Amino acid sequence: MTNKTSRTLFLILLLATASLRAQVSFERLLRADREPQNWLTYSGTVQSQRFSQLTQITPDNVKNLQLQWIFQARSIEKFETTALVVDGIMYTVQAPNDLLALDAVTGRTFWMYSYRPSQDSRPCCGRVNRGVAILGDTLFMGTIDGHLVAVDARNGRPIWDAAVAQPEAGYAFTHAPLVVKDKVIVGTAGGEFGIRGFLAAFDAKSGKEIWRFYTIPGPGEPGHESWSGDSWKRGGGSIWVTGSYDPDLNLTYWGIGNAGPDYNGDVRLGDNLYTSSVVALDADTGKLKWHYQFSPHDEFDYDAVQVPVLGDITWNGGPRKVMMFANRNGFFYVLDRGTGQFLLGKPFVRVNWADGFDDKGRPRRVPGQIPTEQGTLIFPGNQGGTNWYNPSFSPRTGLFYIPTWVNYSSIYVRRPAEFAEGRGFNGGTVRNTVPQGLRVGPVGYRTEDEGYGAVRAIDPHTGDLKWEYKMTEFTQAGILTTASDLVFTGGNEGYFFALNARTGALLWKSTVGGQVASGPMTYAVGGRQYVAVAAGSSLFAFALRQ
Repeated sequence: MTNKTSRTLFLILLLATASLRAQVSFERLLRADREPQNWLTYSGTVQSQRFSQLTQITPDNVKNLQLQWIFQARSIEKFETTALVVDGIMYTVQAPNDLLALDAVTGRTFWMYSYRPSQDSRPCCGRVNRGVAILGDTLFMGTIDGHLVAVDARNGRPIWDAAVAQPEAGYAFTHAPLVVKDKVIVGTAGGEFGIRGFLAAFDAKSGKEIWRFYTIPGPGEPGHESWSGDSWKRGGGSIWVTGSYDPDLNLTYWGIGNAGPDYNGDVRLGDNLYTSSVVALDADTGKLKWHYQFSPHDEFDYDAVQVPVLGDITWNGGPRKVMMFANRNGFFYVLDRGTGQFLLGKPFVRVNWADGFDDKGRPRRVPGQIPTEQGTLIFPGNQGGTNWYNPSFSPRTGLFYIPTWVNYSSIYVRRPAEFAEGRGFNGGTVRNTVPQGLRVGPVGYRTEDEGYGAVRAIDPHTGDLKWEYKMTEFTQAGILTTASDLVFTGGNEGYFFALNARTGALLWKSTVGGQVASGPMTYAVGGRQYVAVAAGSSLFAFALRQ
């Protein structure tokens, strides 16, 4: 390469980088559905439906999708990030905390900001990051050592760095932040270490903390009576999936993790609020407006760190603002998102720990279905009927799409629990029920009775199953739906595929060489629609053949 050519390429890159002027106002975030060519938040919109208005790719032509580019991460950590796209620029995270700007058409890297987390960081379930948020021309990323950082979206230069929580105690940030007005909201992971979980909001310009909501209420706070003794001090209640926001109600909604210790509730008698719950907070103050607890006194590590999906549906003949929630405990729920009123609860997979609900929506526990020293067989198993991987709601079909683990169980074993800061605080263990030598993980082979992954389409009015697409392996892939009635997802088998959103028929499939453990997203540049997904240690972008 000649010096002249080198200078030319440098100038082209410099001009391209200089043009990275994001300027994403909060108004744009609220109306993200009006610019479907972009993907401005973790779940596409603040309602978290993972539904796109783009229609260039259809059930008729999806078979013509071709790979356009691959970004190969220089990391062997899990790639669970959903990227953002703003006006042709893609922002993503290479685990654990490298933030990158890519050309959304070619995959070329414009810049990379590399954050080096403390060696004291110890996230329980991998050194992962699930995404970033943007406001104005600033990107926000949580780190696995408990920091929240702000980075200039134009050039990758750091703006501020707020130390929020102690990594040596097990605190970490692994989810994409949520921007509401002038605030950036994050919640801490680390429930397996006996932390006291919290959500906190920070001023987007300065990084100053504005409010904090503890997911484990302290003395004098509502819900504190649901903890025996001083168990609240190490009650868990962590967060590792991004919440949602309703601008009309000014409420932000977050799913809260399990209580600690996980499998032995004898040391924390009571319902253990607000673990395994969804909470609705005033976005300006962080004050609790309502909560609903999916699994009171959870001893199965079910938690409720799934995505609260907001939608407006017809309910009993009239319009209703609802929250739809596919919970790890195996039940699908519909709640009134203004009041938290329980409207519907129905299993979407096999459940044997509860057999229904009382009039107030509290689950009816099945006697004897608790962890024991000998071990107790529970459906669904420890990973749940679903987990952190996102569902999707299509206003066009009216269906709610859940990535599920079907016929999956675990044997829960209770053990004594002793707390020591920074060490696991579990109170037991689980044993998988698949045949010896097989794994509940990236690769394994089992019969349908032993469990399988599936996409299940649910009617939120009734909780009834409308269709199912079966996989031979379990799945940790999120789901994307589009206005052309497509469902995009993947699984542990290493395929990325498209289904008919109304029937579940397979329309297209492509091997991506690794486990899909992220949420697909879609965007458009120059009138051309792309679909992108992370799999293995790479990010793949597809578009129609030209």
